[in-house]
Amino acid sequence: MNNRNDYDYFDLDNFDDSYDSRDYRRRSNRGNGSYNRRPVKRRNTRRIRNRIIIISSLIIILAVIIFIVSLLFKGCTDSAQQALAAVSTETVSKTSVSTDDSAQPDKSASDLTFVTPQIDDDNTNGEMVYNIYVWHNTGFELFSNDESRAKKYAETINGFANHFGSTVSVYDMIVPNHTEMGLPQRLKDSGAPSGSQADNIKSAYSALSNKVTPINCYNQLAEHNKEYIYFKSDHHWTGLGAYYAYTAFAEAKNLPVLPLDDCTENKVEGFTGSFTNTAGGLDSDTVSYWELPYSVTMDITGSDGTSNTYDSPYYQYAEGGANTYGVFVMGDNPLTVMKSDSQNAQTGKKIAVIKESYGNAFVPYLTYNYDEVHVIDFRYYNGNLVTYCQENNIDEVLFLNGIMSANTQIQLDSMSSLFN
Repeated sequence: MNNRNDYDYFDLDNFDDSYDSRDYRRRSNRGNGSYNRRPVKRRNTRRIRNRIIIISSLIIILAVIIFIVSLLFKGCTDSAQQALAAVSTETVSKTSVSTDDSAQPDKSASDLTFVTPQIDDDNTNGEMVYNIYVWHNTGFELFSNDESRAKKYAETINGFANHFGSTVSVYDMIVPNHTEMGLPQRLKDSGAPSGSQADNIKSAYSALSNKVTPINCYNQLAEHNKEYIYFKSDHHWTGLGAYYAYTAFAEAKNLPVLPLDDCTENKVEGFTGSFTNTAGGLDSDTVSYWELPYSVTMDITGSDGTSNTYDSPYYQYAEGGANTYGVFVMGDNPLTVMKSDSQNAQTGKKIAVIKESYGNAFVPYLTYNYDEVHVIDFRYYNGNLVTYCQENNIDEVLFLNGIMSANTQIQLDSMSSLFN
């Protein structure tokens, strides 16, 4: 099994993403393989003749069995049709409804139909620098598609849904990275080998139980992939990319969508993100964040248990440099609670978002629709998620993971620790 995802994800996102802390770890990925051949055995003429006789006999016996079964089936079909004619339409309607909670539901077309992003290609090549492919002064994080990992992720989310029972609505969103939306397929098939993230996400969504609703943000990102929705020097999406994913969530739930034009855009220049730690020659980035047209307070609880209150979900004093992504909810913290006075937020409506750093740029937009947004970073939070939701009267939970996180076993193990 290719474990590129594990090592690359450690390199880029297994660190405290808060504004004042950053720690990178590097690992090498080595693998080996073997190819075993079995010797071909000679068969004499007698053995071949005997096998032909046996096979011919089996074919004749099988034909007789099929003939007998077809006669029995015809008789059963005629009887069933007569019985069906006597059943009322009302009875058929009632018996057609399944009450088995363990059954897999039919996912909607919008959940599992993924559009193909149109990516401009000038037929130039880039180069691999450590674990990053650099093309046009932009870094791309490569991905290994493995269906078994996608299903393992779905099993993890299904486990949470089973613990919540019927009292909590559970949603799941997997976010593709820049490679899927910005690197031509020609390069992904050659110098920058990277698997299909669409196929991986579909595998995960298809394996979710009927207690989990998948949110397809892929199509929104694909339709806007020519916009500035991913950073060039960093593995995260931008605030604009996160906004498009938010619109996918709101539309899936029939919620009003925060108009970005009603917000005030602020920019921080000179962001040099996680890729610059290993690759040179990358363009620096601009981090945009949008001040909301209503008041939001944010309470952050740190690893030491102390809490601080802020009057914005953004760190408004952020400067250019390595930590600028920390402008969103002040980076990675165990627990962040935002309280909103948005007129579009239903009174008393709360949601918990279980995330790693990809969720940081996403969660502020939810304050448009929810009175309270509880943000739990599963890498640092030590409590029990089910208990937390019960104690805080939370009846909606969204799991949000970047594609690398969703396919990295140690991240799934960390998420599963929220059961404890």
